[in-house]
Amino acid sequence: MENPGFEMHEEKIQSSSNMKELTKQEVPERKNHWSLMNIFLVCLLACIISTIIGVLIISLVYIHNTGFMTELNVQKHEITSPKTPIRMSDKKRVDVRFQFLNHLGKSKVFQFPGGDIQWARFRSDVKDYPSDEEMEFGTSINNQRSKMTFGTLRIKSKGLRAPHWHFNANEHGFLLKGSAWIGVVDAGGSIVTTYNVTAGQVIFFPKNTLHWVKNVGKDDCLFLLFFTTHEELQTLDVDDVFFSTPEDIAARSLKPQGGVNFIRTFKKQTEDQAINLPPNLIELVQNASYVQSPDKLVWRYFYNLKDSTEFKLPGGIIQWARFRKNGAGLNENEKIFSDSLQMHENALTLATIRIYSNGLRQPHFHFNAHEMGYVISGCGKVGIIVSSKITTDFDIGTGDVVFFPIGTQHYIKSTCDEDLLMILAFSTGNQLQTLDMDDYFHATADHILAQLFFKKQEEFKKIPRFSEDQAINLP
Repeated sequence: MENPGFEMHEEKIQSSSNMKELTKQEVPERKNHWSLMNIFLVCLLACIISTIIGVLIISLVYIHNTGFMTELNVQKHEITSPKTPIRMSDKKRVDVRFQFLNHLGKSKVFQFPGGDIQWARFRSDVKDYPSDEEMEFGTSINNQRSKMTFGTLRIKSKGLRAPHWHFNANEHGFLLKGSAWIGVVDAGGSIVTTYNVTAGQVIFFPKNTLHWVKNVGKDDCLFLLFFTTHEELQTLDVDDVFFSTPEDIAARSLKPQGGVNFIRTFKKQTEDQAINLPPNLIELVQNASYVQSPDKLVWRYFYNLKDSTEFKLPGGIIQWARFRKNGAGLNENEKIFSDSLQMHENALTLATIRIYSNGLRQPHFHFNAHEMGYVISGCGKVGIIVSSKITTDFDIGTGDVVFFPIGTQHYIKSTCDEDLLMILAFSTGNQLQTLDMDDYFHATADHILAQLFFKKQEEFKKIPRFSEDQAINLP
């Protein structure tokens, strides 16, 4: 037969023994054949599915990596940018003068119930700077390790700068107007020094010394404050500390009548009380006394600058609140203040300088101190030389703050019809070391000057010597 299938069937019919034998042989073969086929198909299907999944994964990874590389390139560009961290001033060039000048009157006013504060300072977060110019100034005093921060403190009548202390700075202040009652608590609390201060006088609070300032006059009082840090000022107020202390801990420490229940009667105000003035103050305080401690205690934290010795020069006057070796030229109370400065690390020297109209505080530099100043009144022009490539001059007016890094030559000229009056702070508690231009010219051999300036030696005889100090001079 032509039908092969039939022929196989026919052969099976013809011999049952053959059929049995064939069955014994073929059946396992078929089973093996189909088992292997199933395995093959399953493996093939698994390979196809794996391939499809692999392609999808690769596609997704590629898309993700493309976005990641784009982000990475942006980050890399940011990291390799010339100025890090990225600053607002990177967006535009800020005039070099703002490294040395802060228009404090234009800065942010931090308001409280009893007054306000303005700052010329460094901020670690660039977003806290109101402007590029203020950031340039803050960065400058920080980069120079100046140990100086400046602020103005205005306290309303009967207002209180809450008792507080500073972790990382001494505080020096000059009362520009008004009157206040000061309290200072020594270590252990056994000695509390209180004193009254009026316009023109200086206050001093060493680092980590608890103190308060209360306006006892009818008008606002305004303090010009210098702190001995170029980092962010770290301060704790007594009310903040109290409300941060667990109630049971406060109760066990103070042991009041009523225990912890008494502590729970204190209510934290929603508004910051750094400068405090409760609207119901008359109800709260029935008897207030403003005691004056003995001079031997007071003068550790106080100096009567307005009545101190006037150093009169042809073009102006300087008065100092400073350390003097062996107390030279100081009265007994002033010696107490001088010794107090010497006792505390990183204290400042303060001075008021009055430059008559058209007067000049001639070019000079300081060996051992940075200088920061605030314009109280008048107007002027300032020049500063950091290097042969970095030099600038600019106008200053009331409310401006200036900064002169150690070793930089600078001058201040009065340019108004009225006197230029400034409060100055120097970052040393030791005697200030200064060299004026006329002094170093006269001290340098004329043949050295001749060689340096390509000018005949005898020409330098035209520079006169004066018997009177020309630190501040007039034409």
